[in-house]
Amino acid sequence: MVARIYKPARTAMQSGPARTKEWVLEHEPERPREIDPLMGWTSSRDTRTQVALAFDTKEEAIAYAERNGIAYRLSEPAPRRTQRKSYSDNFKFGRIGSWTH
Repeated sequence: MVARIYKPARTAMQSGPARTKEWVLEHEPERPREIDPLMGWTSSRDTRTQVALAFDTKEEAIAYAERNGIAYRLSEPAPRRTQRKSYSDNFKFGRIGSWTH
């Protein structure tokens, strides 16, 4: 069973960097999920996919995986580019895009 070590991205509803500074170790599913024929619910018998371990650094996550004999795949985060934009940029003369009013 292979585990994935990654740094989570911000959600669409998140503006700050909370819960994005830690590294997460999650197990990938061994087999696809099954659909219950009676209720139509999606289920799985694999309980390892329900566990996500958080670590402060990438090295701690790798050390944990190697210490417990877990095969892992490391996903490095893409560098984030900063965007500086102010509210007044919405109304400047040389603005690209159509006006809505």
